[in-house]
Amino acid sequence: MTGGARQTWRRFKRGFGRDEGSMVIEFALWFPVFVLFLGSMCELGLISARHAMLERGLDIAVRQVQLATGAVPQHDELKDIICENAIIIPDCSNVMKLEMRPQNLRHFVDLPHAADCTDRSEEVRPARQYVPGKENELMVLRACAKFSPIFPTSALASSLKTDGAGDYALVSSGAYVQEPR
Repeated sequence: MTGGARQTWRRFKRGFGRDEGSMVIEFALWFPVFVLFLGSMCELGLISARHAMLERGLDIAVRQVQLATGAVPQHDELKDIICENAIIIPDCSNVMKLEMRPQNLRHFVDLPHAADCTDRSEEVRPARQYVPGKENELMVLRACAKFSPIFPTSALASSLKTDGAGDYALVSSGAYVQEPR
């Protein structure tokens, strides 16, 4: 062996048994997993907060309708009431759609499973059904709001059901009895 090769071989043999640089490999393997986990947790926290605020806004709007004996706000007015109280929903009036239906207490018919939601990939269409109701009638109100995931490549966001534009839906429902006028 030549002198340079011997020196390299000795240096190589001396390196065995040392632990220098071993954490770099573990870091390189585990860091992406932790980043995906952290992104998923941030996404889940935001989804939970938005859903809680949507529930709160809908509950306050239903309460206001119940207390305003006989005066039922129209679709846009009710949407504005919900949006005023659901403060962390961005662009609330454009991402939310309401559906209101009267229900018969004796012959209850469940709402359609798929909520009536906005979809940016489709043409704008009117609300499926919005009927203010008559006196002493049970009314079911459902709100659907669409959002884009913050981390679309995270494990949580990829498991969410999305529409053509890549948005996921948050749905909240409320019920009240239309008071006599």
